[in-house]
Amino acid sequence: MAASQVSVLFPCPVEQVWRTVTDLSCTTWRSDLKGVEVLDEIHFVEHTKSGYATKFTVTVCEPFHSWAFVMENDNMSGSWEGIFQEVEGGTQLTCTETVMARHWWMRPFVPGYLKRQQKRYLKDLRKKLLK
Repeated sequence: MAASQVSVLFPCPVEQVWRTVTDLSCTTWRSDLKGVEVLDEIHFVEHTKSGYATKFTVTVCEPFHSWAFVMENDNMSGSWEGIFQEVEGGTQLTCTETVMARHWWMRPFVPGYLKRQQKRYLKDLRKKLLK
């Protein structure tokens, strides 16, 4: 299992960061996604631009504080948690993600993949929030 935690300060109100991260009806700011299919209040599916689908189940939703889910696709399973904290100068977002490869031969690549995904996500989020 690979785990990664990243904490980033955004010079925006916590409500703005929360709404952007949790609004599944508006994900065009995500450079890796073709779209998101919302199934119900706690289930959704992300579709990458290459057509790969990942299923998500929301496990925690405390507005303006915490959003977490478990995720799975053919190659991996895992979890993601975002902690939103109002701090001087904006919002501190701490993302913790854990991923387990379903195939033994993928395990050495998971830590690097995880870091790249988090970096891309936070870069896209910063671009969206600061425009």
